[in-house]
Amino acid sequence: MSMGSLSDDDDFNPEINTTPLVDVMLVLLIIFIMTIPVMNHAVKLDLPRAANQPNEVKPETINLSIDAAGKVYWNNEILDESQLAARVADAAKVTPQPELHLRAERTTPYEKVAQVMAAAQSGGLSKMGFVTEAPKK
Repeated sequence: MSMGSLSDDDDFNPEINTTPLVDVMLVLLIIFIMTIPVMNHAVKLDLPRAANQPNEVKPETINLSIDAAGKVYWNNEILDESQLAARVADAAKVTPQPELHLRAERTTPYEKVAQVMAAAQSGGLSKMGFVTEAPKK
């Protein structure tokens, strides 16, 4: 008699009936799904309380204006090229580094704007922005 043979005269059935096993597993799955939200795995601790205030120092803003004639104004004070280079070098040493807001009239030659931008960059100022007006409707 071999175990794998399926003859009519043998009462031995080599196949496993998995239906009761599946039923038991489904019942266990339902029980676990119902009990997991009830279980709380957190450990209750009395933690110290502290206030955290970020200490952000906002950088100074420098308004650098150029009129149509090419005159440069540092916060509404007129400067020549040597004074501009000295002011930019002094401003670059300040921590946090100030932001340079460049304003130029519409008819200002681009060459003058480019010279002022180059002076700011060579002096060590890295934060520069352009101020424009919104179009009129």
